[in-house]
Amino acid sequence: MLILSRWFILLVLLMMPTLVSASVSDSLKSLIGGGDSGSKDSGNMTPSDFERMAMQIREKAIQQTRPPTVSIPTAPVIGFGKYPWHRNIMTTIFWIGERPTARNPVPNNRSAWDANWARNYGGYDNPDQRWRRNFIPIGFTPRQNPFYVALPYCDVTHGNTKPEAGRVIPWFRDCFVRQGKSVLKGRWIAIHHAGRTCFAQWEDCGPFRTDHWQYVFGNGSVMPRPNLNRGAGLDISPAVRDYLRMEKNDITDWKFVDSASVPDGPWKYYGDNNTFALLRKGANLYQQDRNNAKRSPSMNSYTRPSTSALPLGGSPVGVRATPPFAN
Repeated sequence: MLILSRWFILLVLLMMPTLVSASVSDSLKSLIGGGDSGSKDSGNMTPSDFERMAMQIREKAIQQTRPPTVSIPTAPVIGFGKYPWHRNIMTTIFWIGERPTARNPVPNNRSAWDANWARNYGGYDNPDQRWRRNFIPIGFTPRQNPFYVALPYCDVTHGNTKPEAGRVIPWFRDCFVRQGKSVLKGRWIAIHHAGRTCFAQWEDCGPFRTDHWQYVFGNGSVMPRPNLNRGAGLDISPAVRDYLRMEKNDITDWKFVDSASVPDGPWKYYGDNNTFALLRKGANLYQQDRNNAKRSPSMNSYTRPSTSALPLGGSPVGVRATPPFAN
């Protein structure tokens, strides 16, 4: 009876899908006497020996058929974890040349830092997707980066630097030149939505406010103040919208990044204000892009535009750049 029970256990093991490999079959033959003449006979094994043999065979089969461990790519992005994420922020869409409306009373032919914004950009940044291709409007090539955003703080008022600016802006010492010159214009941020991460430059102030430094430079715990657009705390351009595949106002996460942390992407293509376009021209960033000159990429890295608009989540850089895997 004991021998029959042992053979029943072995029969069950043999029927398991995990025991189909040749190496496991060889192990069974060897252990139950189906191999050479010096092998053990299962009839002479004690119950504890037989149970131990069965467990060893089972464990070997499991180890051989278990899929390999897949680890998340950990390729570093220089300095990406330096600034905190601002999560679950209502995000609205705005564009250069936008006319004022009830929910957006300020026209966008000028910005907080550029009185001739629309002219310097090169025209109307038409948000209608029928009149856009490859993240830019059809009809002209922008002279500034089409990947731009607005945040609700401005560091300059009436031609002077605001008194709290030196205390609350993390990079103030690196960029300050003189009173009344912004240290914020052109700074890079990352925006995450639905598994995709986009990069853009800070080129205007809003929505609605220009004084909420507690939110903009805080640790992520302070939310935007209530406003007509459901407490919106970030404005994004049509190019950012298109890259993130947003069709209307929606929730995003965002954070500041140093220019050296910005990976390849369509945000590196265009613009006299674009850190990477300037580097390709051999410009001196301390003269032409002071706000991104410190901790900027070198001429030999991070300056080549990508030819692909694939989501960054498909690359090690993108995985590190999305909120679940970044500080």
